[in-house]
Amino acid sequence: MTIAAAAVFCGSRHGSRPEFGEAAREMGAGLARQRIHLVYGGGAVGLMGVVAEAALGAGGRVTGIIPSFLHDREVMNDGVTELIITESMHERKRLMFARADAFLVLPGGLGTFDELMEILTWRQLSLHDKPILIVNIANWAEHVIAALEASIQQGLADSSARQLYRVVPSVSEALEILGNEKKREENSETGRL
Repeated sequence: MTIAAAAVFCGSRHGSRPEFGEAAREMGAGLARQRIHLVYGGGAVGLMGVVAEAALGAGGRVTGIIPSFLHDREVMNDGVTELIITESMHERKRLMFARADAFLVLPGGLGTFDELMEILTWRQLSLHDKPILIVNIANWAEHVIAALEASIQQGLADSSARQLYRVVPSVSEALEILGNEKKREENSETGRL
């Protein structure tokens, strides 16, 4: 699978820890350096705004996808390479899925949890086999991961659910995984192993 574009799910707020903003900046700039197109929720505020501005500042391509009713709440980012306005959240998530080759989950709240659970479910149902990386900055995701684990332990999800996603502790590790996948693809296209 070629990693030409990655969707980043993250908060429309900054959160309480400076590490969250630092991670969003590092992710946006890192994707741009690797020439991986950023697909994100289209907002200009919170961590979403930070990741987009960092990617643009590093010369990257950015597609924002936002429903029209969030125009005021998330303040659409008109400075992105491409801004797509949808009629619904469902259409937003469908387009983010269609345009991305991988999914990166940074700190976020309910919307981020919703996006993560839906993309995990779609992978469980074999609707895709794209990488899903939960970037666990400052252990922000430990309770989400614990909930996933509890569903397995309680017999509500199969143990194979653990294979649907990967938890990494840092943006640099997530970018390394994407970069290795991209290099593997480039080498196979040119006949090198």
